[in-house]
Amino acid sequence: MVDLVQNTLDGLMIGSSYGLLALGFTLIFGVMRRLNLSYGPSVMIGGYFGTVLYLQFGAGPFVVAAAVVVGAALAGIYVERLCFAPMKAGAAIASMVSSFAIWMQLEQAAILVLPRHTYAFPPLATGAPLELGPFTIRIDHLVMLGSAFGLAAAVQFVLHRTRFGLALRAIIGNPVAAHLVGVDVRAVMPLAFAGASAIGGVAGFLVLAVDQQVTPMFGMWATLKGLIAMMIGGLGSVPGAVLGGLLLGVIEVQSQWYFGPQIRDLAAYFVLFAVLALRPRGLVGSLSDASTQKA
Repeated sequence: MVDLVQNTLDGLMIGSSYGLLALGFTLIFGVMRRLNLSYGPSVMIGGYFGTVLYLQFGAGPFVVAAAVVVGAALAGIYVERLCFAPMKAGAAIASMVSSFAIWMQLEQAAILVLPRHTYAFPPLATGAPLELGPFTIRIDHLVMLGSAFGLAAAVQFVLHRTRFGLALRAIIGNPVAAHLVGVDVRAVMPLAFAGASAIGGVAGFLVLAVDQQVTPMFGMWATLKGLIAMMIGGLGSVPGAVLGGLLLGVIEVQSQWYFGPQIRDLAAYFVLFAVLALRPRGLVGSLSDASTQKA
């Protein structure tokens, strides 16, 4: 029983990073109904930017964190300008394919800047884990969990309590009608991409700080984990993104403990298949559903 509870706690902490990555996917997919395969590599670019400052100039964790977030946001805008802004409505497949091409470009650029496979990354916390009776919780994992809930609450607030959020929800409901009532769709899109990538940058910094290393494979890992968590939780749902991430983390940790590491990913994909077969929109409704209800 102790192992079950400890594994669940560990899974929730790890899953919070998946939830953060899924939040960024949710904003992009919820607004544009297009899949950005360069999302993870954009986060990786931010991670490499922070790594360069850390290795070359000895920057501290807070400076590195800011660099990762800013770098990821700039990379997100770059992707939006090249892959999504030039595409007409209905060109979802072309946008997805072009974002895959940019994925390769960003990955190769990172390898050219830092050619070794692994580089050190500054840790977020070095203190001993917190002990709650027979259970232990790492401090950096707690920060990650708090960040997931805090950013999810912030995104919900922006979507439903600000003019920018109103514009986003108008675009979600009907982009043509949003344009006709005065919403500058072309100005909102880069901001949505920048915000989504910045959230991914927060997730990227926290994951890299926990692992204390960065590799060029991080972009693919972030894309897969964020995409799976979003699909489990709900396509375009902010609460669903966090829920999907937490559930994915618990499934991975429990399956690894009881069945071995070789079953970890297989169990996650099986749950994804089961969820999509039973509830194609995921466990929670989408942003478009929420905007329709608001209207």
